[in-house]
Amino acid sequence: MQRPVQITFHEIDHSSALETHIREKASKLEEFYPRLVGCHVVVEMPHKHHAQGNLFNVRIELLVPGRQLVVNRDLSQDVYVALRDAFDAAGRQLEEHARKERGDTKHHEATWRQRQRSGEPGADQG
Repeated sequence: MQRPVQITFHEIDHSSALETHIREKASKLEEFYPRLVGCHVVVEMPHKHHAQGNLFNVRIELLVPGRQLVVNRDLSQDVYVALRDAFDAAGRQLEEHARKERGDTKHHEATWRQRQRSGEPGADQG
């Protein structure tokens, strides 16, 4: 990563263990996309729900050349579960971004109607 990982905590106390966990997860994102420029992770507890317990939100902003990818995972009672889900989603987004960048998108066969309009052979069958 060209820039150091930024970590922001809102409405929760800073935790060295949690920060280390986030940095480890963020460094693994480079396996999905080695050209990752930067990563900003926001962990927050927006409301203190007494009936449901404390619920955490995680937002990950990923900077890739020419683009920003954003992942939001809301309302998990366990901050580590919220982080796992958010980083899993971030990895999927990076994989998809890399696939599109390489041109590895799926090419779907033309539908019957599209073949009929273009006059392709076999358009009258089906």
